[in-house]
Amino acid sequence: MVKSGLQDWLVQRITAVFMVIYSVGLFSFLIAHPNMAYYEWHGLFVNLWVKVATLLFVLSLLAHAWVGMWTVFTDYVKPLVFRLILSVLVLLSLVAFFFQTLLILWGV
Repeated sequence: MVKSGLQDWLVQRITAVFMVIYSVGLFSFLIAHPNMAYYEWHGLFVNLWVKVATLLFVLSLLAHAWVGMWTVFTDYVKPLVFRLILSVLVLLSLVAFFFQTLLILWGV
């Protein structure tokens, strides 16, 4: 399958928009609760919709990071072996971050 530059561009833009919407919502909550205690923070993340939105934020962040790093590697790392090693390391890190997010979100 041939990878399209338009597809990468769309992934970057759509994930960026979702991340901005989530960030504005979370910062609005933080501003509305300036002296937040742990129980309020915990109460926010017990809600299923907040967990789902946070998981979507993290998935967006990971997709955004993958496209960005893949682009950097293909543009600036010319030896194929180094590019593959870096790509595998980044991909493994992103997968580890995803599973850590699942443990944190559903551990609340």
